[in-house]
Amino acid sequence: MYMLHRLRKAGFTAKVFEAGTGVGGTWYWNRYPGARCDVESMSYSFQFSDDLQQEWNWSERYSAQPEILRYANHVADRFDLRRDIQFRTRVGAAHWVDDANVWSIRLEPERRNAEAVDKTVAETVTARFCIMATGCLSTANLPDIPGRDDFLGDTYHTGRWPHEDVDFSGQRVAVIGTGSSAIQSIPIIAEQADLLTVFQRTANYAVPAQNAALEPDKVAAIKSNYARFRAIAQTRISCAVFDLPRPSALLETPDEREAEFERRWQMGGLGFIGAYEDLLRDETANGFAADFVRGKIREIVDDPETAALLSPTNVIGCKRLCVDTDYYRTFNRTNVRLVDLNVTPIREITATGVALVGAAPVDVDAIVFATGFDAMTGTLLRMDIRGRNGTPLTDAWNGGPRTYLGLAVAGFPNLFVITGPGSPSVFTNMIPAIEQHVDWITDCLENVRAKDKSVIEAETPAQDAWVEHVNLTADTSLRSTCSSWYIGANVPGKPRVFMPYIGGYPAYAARCEQVAQDGYDGFAVS
Repeated sequence: MYMLHRLRKAGFTAKVFEAGTGVGGTWYWNRYPGARCDVESMSYSFQFSDDLQQEWNWSERYSAQPEILRYANHVADRFDLRRDIQFRTRVGAAHWVDDANVWSIRLEPERRNAEAVDKTVAETVTARFCIMATGCLSTANLPDIPGRDDFLGDTYHTGRWPHEDVDFSGQRVAVIGTGSSAIQSIPIIAEQADLLTVFQRTANYAVPAQNAALEPDKVAAIKSNYARFRAIAQTRISCAVFDLPRPSALLETPDEREAEFERRWQMGGLGFIGAYEDLLRDETANGFAADFVRGKIREIVDDPETAALLSPTNVIGCKRLCVDTDYYRTFNRTNVRLVDLNVTPIREITATGVALVGAAPVDVDAIVFATGFDAMTGTLLRMDIRGRNGTPLTDAWNGGPRTYLGLAVAGFPNLFVITGPGSPSVFTNMIPAIEQHVDWITDCLENVRAKDKSVIEAETPAQDAWVEHVNLTADTSLRSTCSSWYIGANVPGKPRVFMPYIGGYPAYAARCEQVAQDGYDGFAVS
């Protein structure tokens, strides 16, 4: 929505195509139980208008999905954005037309859940510029388990949750996966279900949200200092105002480290991972933090064997750190069972449940796939995107995604990507990361227009240098040391490439600004 708002202000005519029936993006699709976001950290990021940020009030530190969606709808209505958004429309293809210097975009009516939609054939439109604001985590990843479609009960994916309420009362439920959406939804499903069986392949680290209502005094203090918070955030690696890290976990005594980890644990949220500057660079420092979390799991979970299964063994932070409310405590309930898929793998899904290797089958009434997304590239590669000479993006990215600044792709003129691979995106506060891209792209288009040019394209040498820089930077961090969706490890056959830029928001934003100041260095304009 900010993209549309900003382009309008710059005098461009823009059209947005959205597969759903309403605005909200992530918060339109992700309706699973427990879906929440840290609005306390992101509330100072929105830049639609000063009046809006003063008038809107969030109820909790971690507001639930319905409240965030209400905000998105309020913004759409307040700024009259819906008139330029075409809903129930999926982009099937985008082809660059060399002779005309335009994008030919094929639009397909969305028929999800058999909704009554226009049944006409696909429509084709043309545009001078094409901006892909498809999100980093938007294409659901369903595991290819034999018999998956044979199950006769209800199935759900946390990234494609029904719009109507789902009540698991009286049911036997299976949750497959223990990533972020599972960690948020499992405590709520457990409160409803007669029996909940959680199938875990890899244990994940989770820190408490410490969610609470936002007190009026705190809200007033934030609202009176929006500009200051925003300025501070711009200087932080994650573009979020967490407490600054201490210099080194190696230079402190065990008691000092314990006290710092405990303080951040009680504060709650992702600031835990920023306790020390060397926590994501040094294995020993990282081990101190990992041991602390494992110790908390042992304190919370009553059964030692279950606690051991829930305790991750990899580097903390190499997979996405999760934020929870009562996740570990849920496994103390008598109606919750944990299955270790490393010991008893799933053989197949049957009509009545989940069949295991070396253990009795688990009969269930409903299955929840909390199996994440084809991250960063999945949505883009599912569209038929073709650049110069008809080159498919799938060919250009055959060995993994290659971009210049995460914004553009050589050989694909006038195509821009919001928070694409090669940008900080998922390692930052996403709202300001998106806004930085939107502002940069809009300024770039204004520059092209002012020069009376029609085409701008990333140059291959600049792209190659940026890809090399992204890879070298990733090698300095422990984040690249395990199989995660950051490298595409959750999708069979996907190239193993570390996709986000790990150098931090300030360094990245400065580089983008320098490229612009140098006349869009690394881009060819014609």
